[in-house]
Amino acid sequence: MAELQQLRVQEAVDSMVKSLERENIRKMQGLMFRCSAGCCEDSQASMQQVHQCIERCHAPLAQAQALVTSELEKFQDRLARCTMHCNDKAKDSIDAGSKELQVKQQLESCVTTCVDDHMNLIPTMTKKMKESLSSIGK
Repeated sequence: MAELQQLRVQEAVDSMVKSLERENIRKMQGLMFRCSAGCCEDSQASMQQVHQCIERCHAPLAQAQALVTSELEKFQDRLARCTMHCNDKAKDSIDAGSKELQVKQQLESCVTTCVDDHMNLIPTMTKKMKESLSSIGK
């Protein structure tokens, strides 16, 4: 993928992740730490009970992080498939005898379309993740 296009996607995804972290994940981290501290306050609990309590406190955050990771992987896979399709089309054009400059322009145009299409998916993906994150641990 052209460097400029890759940078566009990276910046948009970074911005989305920072937003999710600030608005959702950070609150969940605070709850997890306060909950875990509460587990340690119970002087009557056994070491195993405290450990299980802490694990329960950590579960929603772990679930949230897994959700974000999974969604980002799916997004990345879709974008990679799209750009691979562009590469295949370019290779087919070269094999059919097209001029190299023409194929390069075709490839750049195809990759730009992939990036544009996937950039347009980010707001919906963000909204979906925020809704899912809000429902975790409730």
